[in-house]
Amino acid sequence: MQKVWLITGASSGLGRQLVELALERGERVAAVVRRPHALDELQQRYGNRLTVETFDIRNTERVQQTINSVATAWGKIDVLVNNAGYVLRGAAEEVSDAQIERQFAVNLLAPIQVTRCILPLMRKQRGGRIVQISSMGGQAAFPSASVYHAAKWGLEGFTDALRQEVAPFGIQLTIVEPGGMRTSFSSNAVHAEPIDAYEQTTVGLFRRRIQHAGAASDPGDPRKVAQAIVASMDADIAPERLVLGADAYDVIRRALAQRLATLEAQQEVAHSTSLDR
Repeated sequence: MQKVWLITGASSGLGRQLVELALERGERVAAVVRRPHALDELQQRYGNRLTVETFDIRNTERVQQTINSVATAWGKIDVLVNNAGYVLRGAAEEVSDAQIERQFAVNLLAPIQVTRCILPLMRKQRGGRIVQISSMGGQAAFPSASVYHAAKWGLEGFTDALRQEVAPFGIQLTIVEPGGMRTSFSSNAVHAEPIDAYEQTTVGLFRRRIQHAGAASDPGDPRKVAQAIVASMDADIAPERLVLGADAYDVIRRALAQRLATLEAQQEVAHSTSLDR
């Protein structure tokens, strides 16, 4: 059965790959972009199976209007992919208030609001899939990206709780945690003004390592990542998490192992704080 997708951040990179693959499968796609004409080629190729909306994903009113118009035109929305986002690089002390607010607005508040906008429709449909594009940075953390990590960890916590809230309505959620991919994601990063005191710390070392490596060193193939996401739609039970990329697997496994070891070492003290009976 033909599915209807709504994909944000669809101008390029992973978002565009998802649009292309869904269309190749014969699906209908509503793509949200910020750059006019970004998908003109696909529009010409696929005609009325692709509708493109151009606006800032922080505009919740436009989000709701788009969801309503797509549902009216095509009768349903089966899959929402919250893909729009970017990375803010800088130590917590280096980033500005405005940079923090925008990072949270785009990477956390926007996907929460888009998700909330679509829930009444999916609840009425008695089903739907919501895909939250997180990152290996939603399970592990690196210096010089503290605010980015805060947003991604927040999105994952929101999704884990929401999954339990909407399960009775047949709505399923998947958190996708990719590693580095050969896209413009790194080159589109926003950088805080450096503070000299951090240059010989882990912040400066990590910053230089990223600058030296560049996006060309990222091991992930965005099309293969998109293929894995699209393939997961065919499963009756959606995966709660989808780790994509050898780097993501290694980083997340190491982070989880360290957290589990820390937890287990605290078993005695944890139990010691219970009330005496």
